[in-house]
Amino acid sequence: MSVVAVAREDDSPVDEPLRVAALADRLGYREVWAGEGPTWDAFVLAAGLARVTERAVLTAGPVPVSVRDPVTIARGAASVAAITGRPVGVALGTSSKRVVEGVHGRPRTRPATALTETAAALRELLHGEPGEPIVPGSTFRRRLAPPGGPLTVAAFGDRAIAAAAAHADRMLLDLVSPRQVRELRAKLSAAAERAGRTPPTLAAWLPAAVDPAPESLAQVLGSIAGYLTVPGYAEVFAEAGFGEAVALAASGADRATLVRALPAAAAATVGLVGDLDTVRARIAAYAEAGLDEIALVPATTGDPAGERTLTALRSA
Repeated sequence: MSVVAVAREDDSPVDEPLRVAALADRLGYREVWAGEGPTWDAFVLAAGLARVTERAVLTAGPVPVSVRDPVTIARGAASVAAITGRPVGVALGTSSKRVVEGVHGRPRTRPATALTETAAALRELLHGEPGEPIVPGSTFRRRLAPPGGPLTVAAFGDRAIAAAAAHADRMLLDLVSPRQVRELRAKLSAAAERAGRTPPTLAAWLPAAVDPAPESLAQVLGSIAGYLTVPGYAEVFAEAGFGEAVALAASGADRATLVRALPAAAAATVGLVGDLDTVRARIAAYAEAGLDEIALVPATTGDPAGERTLTALRSA
């Protein structure tokens, strides 16, 4: 298991990721993810997390491929590794139109192609040694050592899965059920066979709340609300009996309305929510479905830094 210091935007304190990371490191989790969004730059946050941790490997991202070029991403990871003395991994994703166009003001065109091209370039760039050209034919030479961490590709659709299979060390899923894990694992294995590669390991960001307070449950449901209109997710929630919330989302309802419409059971559909025995059984179900790694996204509202959850699951 690893821990996501920050994932989706919500109303938690801006500096909460630092407390989550410090706790995760103290509890012995081996990796901490620094997600990127409208608030945090992933590489700056990763460097900040190194200041409050001692051992954890750092992974920056997923970084939206529509707003950064491959050299910028590789340079960011190598820079963080150089100043922290830690291995630093990079995660790539296509993000959403709402973020890429609404926040960055950049067109989100051909996202699957951008993901494939960026992953292919980074597979080489992340392993370049000092003294080599920064890119083939460049007069500028590398001065920083390779960042040393894995290349992760966030995927859900077939083309993104193909990119992960061909170029990544790890494929990342987000907010998925065990049934989805099983289906996506099969697609990843098939794509890797076509690419002539050993399949990357398979990880998933999963919201987690052990013995959740009402506020924690609301935070998890809020993270789900943004996925109710996403193809593939909408069908899963509708089939699970949450069709009313899916219909509300399609009509343009705001997040608060969707959180009120989602029953508590929705949180456990794509996450680790409930008492410890329930969560342990859920972890076993994800493992049986083919998941190699769970990246815990702890609810922190009602459980500062996710301490109750992270402490309980360290020995799960």
